[in-house]
Amino acid sequence: MEPSSLLRHLRSELDAFRECLDGCLTTPVVHCGDWTLLDLARHLGGSNLWAAAAVTDRRGDYEPPAAPGERAALLRWFDDASRKLYEALDTDPATPAWTFHPPHTVGFWQRRRCLEALVHRWDAEFAVGTPRPLDAELAGEGVAEVFDTMAPRQIARGRARPPELALRLTATDTGASWDYGPGTPVAELAAPASALLLMLWGRVPLDGGAFVWNGDKEAGRRILQGPLTA
Repeated sequence: MEPSSLLRHLRSELDAFRECLDGCLTTPVVHCGDWTLLDLARHLGGSNLWAAAAVTDRRGDYEPPAAPGERAALLRWFDDASRKLYEALDTDPATPAWTFHPPHTVGFWQRRRCLEALVHRWDAEFAVGTPRPLDAELAGEGVAEVFDTMAPRQIARGRARPPELALRLTATDTGASWDYGPGTPVAELAAPASALLLMLWGRVPLDGGAFVWNGDKEAGRRILQGPLTA
């Protein structure tokens, strides 16, 4: 996706997440362990500040200040974190930056922070009972990121083994497809792009009605066990 499109999506997703903070901050976020909305806001705001420092200071060891717990102060802190991230990312995507995976450029963070906001916006909206659909093209970008960034990172960190066979995922709404693993795919999993992304990040079960298998289903399921994301 174009950097300008990613930045527009980033702003939209963070604004939508921010709206969820108008409710009860102790609401559980069921897809994030024992976190509440307060915990998720602290995580997203803090990681936004961390990513901004990765761009402006080219460092990965920045520790953002602790987020306040009082609502008004928290909202101001979150808004400030979002503003600092926008300012850091609103530049040439080829600009060098510290990243945890290639490419080591601002473009990496434009994509990564947009997709982080997308999934956590869905988490927050699901927690408060108002989950809205994911943009199909952006969700597809998220599927691609799982296979070109997140899964290889898991392998590099010794948390997963490289797949021995290949699996193809196909988005039924956009027509895009992604192969993961060596050789000709032994199975295909088809679903809307949003369902594929949410499944890869552990938000929806693979046994849901949105998914259609072709080929060696059991081999495909083993490939997806990964773990692919963290």
